[in-house]
Amino acid sequence: MRLALVSDIHGNLAALEAVRADIRRRGVDAVLNLGDSLSGPLLPLETAQCLMAEGWFSLAGNHERQMQAPLAEQGASDAHASAQLGEAERAWMAALRPWQAWSDEVFLCHGTPASDAAYLMETVQPVAPAQGVLRMATQAELDERLGTQGAVLKASLIACGHTHVPRVMRSARGACVVNPGSVGRPAYDDTRPLCHRVEMGSPDARYAIVERHRQGWTVSLLAVPCDHRAMAELARQRGRAEWAHALLTGFMPLSAG
Repeated sequence: MRLALVSDIHGNLAALEAVRADIRRRGVDAVLNLGDSLSGPLLPLETAQCLMAEGWFSLAGNHERQMQAPLAEQGASDAHASAQLGEAERAWMAALRPWQAWSDEVFLCHGTPASDAAYLMETVQPVAPAQGVLRMATQAELDERLGTQGAVLKASLIACGHTHVPRVMRSARGACVVNPGSVGRPAYDDTRPLCHRVEMGSPDARYAIVERHRQGWTVSLLAVPCDHRAMAELARQRGRAEWAHALLTGFMPLSAG
């Protein structure tokens, strides 16, 4: 079994197209999309239409959930994206789930099995009042967040997104836990649970290929060049300078966060 894992596209159609081409070149049995596909100031409608046409198995991320809230409760990225969608795209989005046992061996979630907005393999470590830095989760943190749901315990591969950080860990029972990184947003900052930033240091689109062998899962974390300058210019035109900087560099501007 050979699978491609994609996540956190965030309406970045250029990055999605680059990843799609790379997947086709390498060849896989299925593509699994872990959510946060549309939110952002870029091309959410076109991204949704691309995903619908491809027929990839897709989850809802926290932003798909937030995009279905009343418009007054949505942030700028969610509001822009939700306003662009038509009836067909809204119906597609509404049908997505935040987690799914894709098979007996493969369990998918956007954040953790319990929350679409929680980090699974990363922890925000306090360093000052209201300030934190991202670190890798401990083994105990990972296993606690995975929980005891039967479908999770049966799986030999658990895939998540949300943090945008490509990473591979093993649970205490030996399951392979993979975050493929973000296709479309190479840096961001957040205020929850403390102010912190996540930065990949390059504008590349990221995804993963996992392959089942007799001895277990082999994981390839991949970075693919894309037309990031066009997407950065689009973000700039729409008044999102912090997005433009992140898309150009893989870093947040120093004044952000």
